Amino acid sequence: MHSAAKAYGQVAQQIANPRELEARLLLKAAARLQHVREDWEKDRSDLADALLYNRKLWTVFLTSVTSADHEMPAAIRQNIANLGLFVMNHTIEISRDPRPEALGALININREIAAGLLGQP
Repeated sequence: MHSAAKAYGQVAQQIANPRELEARLLLKAAARLQHVREDWEKDRSDLADALLYNRKLWTVFLTSVTSADHEMPAAIRQNIANLGLFVMNHTIEISRDPRPEALGALININREIAAGLLGQP
């Protein structure tokens, strides 16, 4: 998790808006997963790294939203925590039974959350 936190910190220095930072990191994770899905038949060697990056990112989000002093309303924090738990469980399933179509849920969740953070429909 150290590398994910380090990457988060490095990007945070470049971007003033934390919501934009989170959105960019989610989009980066989605792009990595999408790349693996598109190249599945030729080369899926990046699958483990893409899943690990996404899992570390969501670990940071889960740690943040479950903090007692987080400023977000409890209901929204709970929804994000539930999504995070789904992401973790789904990642384990993909690791056990790798299938390209299984990556779609992770890609879509990341893109949808990023769009919401950026205020896009």
